[in-house]
Amino acid sequence: MVNKKGGARKSSILRHALLVTLGTFVFACFMSANSQVFLTNLQSPYLAFLLLVAVILVGIIFDIIGMAVTAADPTPFHSRAACRMAGAEQSLRLLNKADKVANFCNDVVGDICGTLSGGIGASIVITLPWASGGGLMAWLPTAIMAGLVAALTVGGKAYSKSYSINESDKIVFTVGRIIFWFESIFDKEKKAKMDSKKYQKNK
Repeated sequence: MVNKKGGARKSSILRHALLVTLGTFVFACFMSANSQVFLTNLQSPYLAFLLLVAVILVGIIFDIIGMAVTAADPTPFHSRAACRMAGAEQSLRLLNKADKVANFCNDVVGDICGTLSGGIGASIVITLPWASGGGLMAWLPTAIMAGLVAALTVGGKAYSKSYSINESDKIVFTVGRIIFWFESIFDKEKKAKMDSKKYQKNK
């Protein structure tokens, strides 16, 4: 009986890993292709640099969420859920699946943002007129951009580690409230559709 449970659990973990791998591959290809098309039509290197910073920030934010979910204590969220506080139930959902949430935030989103930031950085360098020649002026901007992307990413995540651990409960509850807000919007849309259908039937 124990072996069957252990085998089922291993099969579930393997299936989840394969789905994450396939999903990450498809999503990364989609995002990379769209970002390249966007950058090709984007003439300003300053706007491209803002896009680069935005992608790095997204990776850092999701890294904070992934760390916070693994470090947060679920006890206060049970009390909040009992009082029916907005976002408490959603926060508990995140904590109950902390391993999958952390994998998605830290690995899937983090790696995709890392890949995208590298591609965007390279695209920015290519658009620079004085970097199109050979010799020192060709590889120096590329090296500086790669160092800048790595410094911003690693530096931001280094700060986020301590912050996400110290403020884990607050971060998880904030994310839970955001999810609650989105769910409320979709619930209202569903109710509106149901009401319109009922009105058409009664008409």
